Amino acid sequence: MRKPGGGFRGPGSPFARGTRPQFGPGVPLPPVVKNLLIVNLALFAMELLPGVDAIEIARNFGFVPADVFAGGKVWQLFTYMFLHGSFSHIFVNMLILWMFGTTVEHQWGSKPFLWYYVICGVGGALTTWAMGPSSQVHTIGASAAVLGVLLAYAMMYPDRKVFLYFFIPIKVKYLVWGLAAIDLFAAFDGRQDGLAHFAHLGGMLFGWLDLKQDWRVGAFGRKFRAQSARRKMDANTKRTEQEQLNRNDLTRETNRILEKINREGMDSLTPEELRTLREASRR
Repeated sequence: MRKPGGGFRGPGSPFARGTRPQFGPGVPLPPVVKNLLIVNLALFAMELLPGVDAIEIARNFGFVPADVFAGGKVWQLFTYMFLHGSFSHIFVNMLILWMFGTTVEHQWGSKPFLWYYVICGVGGALTTWAMGPSSQVHTIGASAAVLGVLLAYAMMYPDRKVFLYFFIPIKVKYLVWGLAAIDLFAAFDGRQDGLAHFAHLGGMLFGWLDLKQDWRVGAFGRKFRAQSARRKMDANTKRTEQEQLNRNDLTRETNRILEKINREGMDSLTPEELRTLREASRR
């Protein structure tokens, strides 16, 4: 699942601070990015070993829309993102993961980053399936996941600059918009270029949805309880305000009755006024 090639230079904080640009994120490799790099590179090296049938591996562990649900090979939703078809394919994906994922994982922590990475990868596969559930074409590569990581970086640091093809400066937000536009156009162009454009778009879409909305069951419970508490609080506020209005009305009416008693005596009170006086005395 390759994407238009490109190199990136200096995506990290050196550009934001205005210091001398440097290659890479400028911070140590965090554990998830490190392990993802190791696993992807190790599996790619394994595919190159003599006697290993890379096509058969891709067929069984790559993502094939017609097989994943109808054939019961649901593991393909996950395993496809660890396979790559060429050196340039894995190089670009791992470069993006290293340069941008390192910063994102340092900011978020390892567990949230790993979940986000998987969500983007699985989201890319689901999008591909939705656009062609009977397709027999297999999709491999981490592009959906790493483009989701690039999107997260762009949402965190939209105005930071990278060097496309190592010499074209561009803000990260424009880079992401440009890649999304290229994939969207190519996905509906009809020409076969060997790239899984719907997977790319799905990875970014699911990443965006995950960043904009917390989909965890516990979070839904917290939101439901918060909304319920808010409704109760609003109802209590309205009830309190109404009670205050009623007390004010009762106070005014009581004062009028007392003035009437001073002028005319208790015998002048009507039954309604007597009830009002008893109510004021009770409160």
